[in-house]
Amino acid sequence: MNRTDYAFPFRVDPVSGQGAQSAYARHVDEMIRQVLLTMPGERADLPEFGCGLRQLLFAPNSDVLQATTQLLVQQSLNRWLASQITLRNVTVTPGPGGDYSQILVQVEYVLLETQSQQQTQVVVS
Repeated sequence: MNRTDYAFPFRVDPVSGQGAQSAYARHVDEMIRQVLLTMPGERADLPEFGCGLRQLLFAPNSDVLQATTQLLVQQSLNRWLASQITLRNVTVTPGPGGDYSQILVQVEYVLLETQSQQQTQVVVS
């Protein structure tokens, strides 16, 4: 049986009139993006939730920023998604094509439910 879960962002499926569903691996990918792109304090009901990557865009893109971002991503994902994934590697580089006005975060992880290797890329601009 293939597990599904609610899609993120939440939306209504126009055919069924129910909450849209996505495959579980995609759902976890969507949760990773949600953690990384949410600013702490943005959610009134859970003010500690998030990683706050967007605030780093205004810092000079350097090796120090990339190392700080890598640590921030690792800590956030381990805190909020440890029951869904085992983090394998986080790589932080300038955006596609070496664009220093963006940050490219690549997350490699194992999806615990299926023990499958997965990868997610998030470009923060």
